[in-house]
Amino acid sequence: MNFNQIQIVVTVPAKHLHDVLDAMAEAGAGVVGEYTHCTFRNTGTGRFKPSAQANPAVGETETINEVEEYRIETICHRDRVKAVCEAIRRAHPYEEPLIYLIPLLDEKDFA
Repeated sequence: MNFNQIQIVVTVPAKHLHDVLDAMAEAGAGVVGEYTHCTFRNTGTGRFKPSAQANPAVGETETINEVEEYRIETICHRDRVKAVCEAIRRAHPYEEPLIYLIPLLDEKDFA
């Protein structure tokens, strides 16, 4: 099986949603055939507790924080994954954005 496409999932506060979406697309994520900027998003609540040494963009250290966020899902060819992750980190307000990279099967791999 060949994992040429990777699903990328990241969450971001609403204030920075379009910065992250644009950065991902400019780095090569969200291309489906003749379409670009393809993503899906929905809302949810992020929960985290920064240590005393952290420098959170949102919330307080040593306290459990909850933030309304958008979850962004898109795909990317494996040769663009590193560039897309770097673009997310540059555009994202968090010190440590959590980025999921999920290899995708291709229907051609099935008889």
